[in-house]
Amino acid sequence: MLRYGKDPFNPFPIISNSVSNVICSMAFGRRFDYEDIEFKTMLSLMSRALEISVNSHVLLVNICPWLYYLPFGPFRELRQIEFDVTAFLKKIIAQHRDTLDRENPRDFIDMYLLQVEEERESNNESSFNEDYLFFIIGDLFIAGTDTTTNTLLWCLLYMSLHSEVQEKVHTEIEVVIGRDRAPSLTDKAHMPFTEATIMEVQRMTVVVPLSVPRMASATAVLRGYTIPKGSVIVPNLWSVHRDPNIWERPDDFQPTRFLDENGQLIKREMFIPFGIGKISRYSWNGLFCLKFGVRVALPKSLWHLPFSYFVIENNIHC
Repeated sequence: MLRYGKDPFNPFPIISNSVSNVICSMAFGRRFDYEDIEFKTMLSLMSRALEISVNSHVLLVNICPWLYYLPFGPFRELRQIEFDVTAFLKKIIAQHRDTLDRENPRDFIDMYLLQVEEERESNNESSFNEDYLFFIIGDLFIAGTDTTTNTLLWCLLYMSLHSEVQEKVHTEIEVVIGRDRAPSLTDKAHMPFTEATIMEVQRMTVVVPLSVPRMASATAVLRGYTIPKGSVIVPNLWSVHRDPNIWERPDDFQPTRFLDENGQLIKREMFIPFGIGKISRYSWNGLFCLKFGVRVALPKSLWHLPFSYFVIENNIHC
């Protein structure tokens, strides 16, 4: 970002590539060149898959699974994306299997493959298998890349709109982290205002407004409505975070709502940007990437330069 100086630029590709390569380093043990055609294609496909899944009638698949096999529209496109992404990830897994060194595991895939071998040798019935590995890695990318990227972009936008907040965050970064080392997750406990700002951005934007669908484990009655056992339930997280009965002036950006009178972070019970209850495999992977990525990348982004915004041809640039 430094190379742009005071010139306006679109931060999306920079942040998206960076976040994706963090996940690649964890899962594959390598980083891709930002101009790598295969890398760019996979990012585009995964982003499109998430867009289709949360913004169209594909959600109805949770109620009528047979819709997934319709030979037209977003259903067909989603199946093709799944085929292409599967081929890419299975090739990566095969390369790891062929070069696996028991004594020197390189990354998450190696560790998982070693666990699969251990379970097989001990004749244990286990869910550890290569098909499951494929889904875990797919979750890391699909649930982690877009959510982390979009949260960071919203952080930059809100702090561009609220320069006083940006200044306080920058000051806290300078005091706690300084310029001689990289930020880490352990800094979080010593940066309450920065953490409150991230939480307020998450409350205001809710990057996944309709959470991961769940299923009623038993018949229940809620406010006079009977919810039969087996019903698909789609939690509306957006509604919770903009409810005036819960939040004072919910449409205002106020990081201080998460701080007490001493400037320390307070827990708000109804702050649930990742939903509630037992965390599913899908949401856990995305949650880890989001918490790690935002809390490390945001301080790094604000280290060297302030952000402001420009409107260029109806698009917002930093």
